Amino acid sequence: MYRLLLLFSLMLSGCSTLTTTPQAPPPPASQPQEISRAQSGGLPKLGTVSVSTRGSPDDAQRAIAARARQTSAVYYQIVMLDDSAFPGIWHATAILYGAR
Repeated sequence: MYRLLLLFSLMLSGCSTLTTTPQAPPPPASQPQEISRAQSGGLPKLGTVSVSTRGSPDDAQRAIAARARQTSAVYYQIVMLDDSAFPGIWHATAILYGAR
């Protein structure tokens, strides 16, 4: 019984680590800004973008920022950054947001 209670309390405490406290996004700037999931609450979603680029993760992040700039997004949140398909070719996906 004690083990079951311990297991249950550990499972509940593990769930609490997945929740985030909402935070305000930074003030809009002349360039789109990357934000975290906690900062995206209440912002209007404009859509998603995906890029594939040869190089490094920084190259993929710069490509996402450029696509956000092209679509006049105020903020973007990178949700996936991976090179598992072909080493050296980075794939990234981001959610674009507008201002409140």
